[in-house]
Amino acid sequence: MRAADLLTEMGRLIAAHARPDLQTSIPGLLLSRVETTEPDYSLTDPLLVVMAQGGKRLLLGDQVFEYRAGQLLVVTTGLPVTGHFLDAGPQTPALGMGLVLRPATIAELLLETAPRGPSRGDAGPAIATGEAGPDLLDAAARMLRLLGRPADARVLAPLVEREILWRLLTGPHGAIVRQIGLADSSTSHVSRAIRWIRDNYAEPTRIEDLARMAGMSTAAFHRHFRAVTTMSPLQFQKRIRLQEARALLVAKPDDVAGVGHFVGYDSPSQFNREYRRLFGAPPRQDSARLRAAADPGPAGYLP
Repeated sequence: MRAADLLTEMGRLIAAHARPDLQTSIPGLLLSRVETTEPDYSLTDPLLVVMAQGGKRLLLGDQVFEYRAGQLLVVTTGLPVTGHFLDAGPQTPALGMGLVLRPATIAELLLETAPRGPSRGDAGPAIATGEAGPDLLDAAARMLRLLGRPADARVLAPLVEREILWRLLTGPHGAIVRQIGLADSSTSHVSRAIRWIRDNYAEPTRIEDLARMAGMSTAAFHRHFRAVTTMSPLQFQKRIRLQEARALLVAKPDDVAGVGHFVGYDSPSQFNREYRRLFGAPPRQDSARLRAAADPGPAGYLP
């Protein structure tokens, strides 16, 4: 089947099965239908996204990544990103399919099929975009068809997932996908510190402790962390704090100082200043706009 026909079918299936919470009956398969070009702020996880219709532009630190219909996005660790869907509207929604990239599944596939070699090296950016390619699009379309065949999905979905991962591992993005499944890769080591920051974002952070957690010297940790996330550890923590604050303010719009303190800010003025710099409006005004738009924040969007 031609790529154009595969994308048409994928778009139809995504539109039919997409839900606001992204989830589907197949574990790890996520679907997104978006009709707005408003910016969204989200925390990613290791994920493959294939766009069937429309496009999206992502900002990670000072780097910009863009992908459109027939292209893919690969994310190898948890990151705070800003996204803008392109040319999306009620008549032409952005339609995307996401597949959670499970380290254990990738590691198992590497052990069975990939040649062994040096696994640790300098970490690279945790986001990449590019063409999906006809073989991967074909596998993605077959995965989506299984949503209407639950009896088949129980047996076949894990097999199609392995095929999709194989297409990734043997394609142009194989090197960064390998990093997810290799326990001793630099990306895996940095991801330990990323997970700690995400789980403890309000706590004071000592770079020496994060470096020890990653099993690296302080200098090496700084270098690898910035290579993966495009940010320093403290900049990364700040982004996590502000995005968590934004979600909290939707429910507690009248407690700006309390929310700022909860996410780790001792100075209300600093919290207000940094919040406005990231989101374009002070906390109270931004939360009022989100409530008026019935927009709870980043939930419901693929990166």
